[in-house]
Amino acid sequence: MIVLQLIGIGTGNPAHLTGEAIAALNAADLILVPRKENAPDLADLREAICAAVLTRPVPIIAFDMPVRAGEDYVQAVHAWHDAIAGAWRAAAATHLPRGGKVALLVWGDPSLYDSTLRIAARLPDVSFRMVPGITSVQALTAAHAIPLNPLAGAVTITTGRLLRSHGWPPEADTVVVMLDGGCAFETLDPVGITIWWGAYLGMPQQALDQGPLAEAGPRIAATRAALRARQGWIMDIYLLRKAPQ
Repeated sequence: MIVLQLIGIGTGNPAHLTGEAIAALNAADLILVPRKENAPDLADLREAICAAVLTRPVPIIAFDMPVRAGEDYVQAVHAWHDAIAGAWRAAAATHLPRGGKVALLVWGDPSLYDSTLRIAARLPDVSFRMVPGITSVQALTAAHAIPLNPLAGAVTITTGRLLRSHGWPPEADTVVVMLDGGCAFETLDPVGITIWWGAYLGMPQQALDQGPLAEAGPRIAATRAALRARQGWIMDIYLLRKAPQ
């Protein structure tokens, strides 16, 4: 029997790991590390985290992450998830033919805008457990030293795709935007909105900016483009808050 341990590791800083996460990594029989052609640094960071917290030898095996392809978004994602599940199964069968505990390091927390749990569910003959981790939402509010919500206010966590297509979520005082491939905040009327933005949170190259959206938005867009060109990839998140009426 293969047991998948889906371990939330925070946003790239070994200090973000909980005691439970460190114990789970050290109890593993195998650690799988995905490698993306356009973001090899992410695999290196996972391996550095393991080197920092492992107290016993655990085999670490890298595998090539399948690439999402196809024009229909939902159909392409389902096919991609099937391919990732197949890659996990193949690696486990090769390196743990008699079964055991396989650890996967998940950025942030596996429950928040991450598909690891949905991919694991594609393996009905594999059991899995989840270890929670610090989310990028927590890392962002901590980096800016701000509360997530205004007093008694509502918060919506959404994606750049949805913000761009549907606009400001109704009834929300604060909107946290994840998985934004561009700068969806540029589609909003900036009047009365403040933005707090962060990229590479918890990593040495962390970048932050904040201010009224009308002023900070263009600055953030330019910084984001420069960072992505320099690094080859970017992971960022931002919080938008409307001024009280």
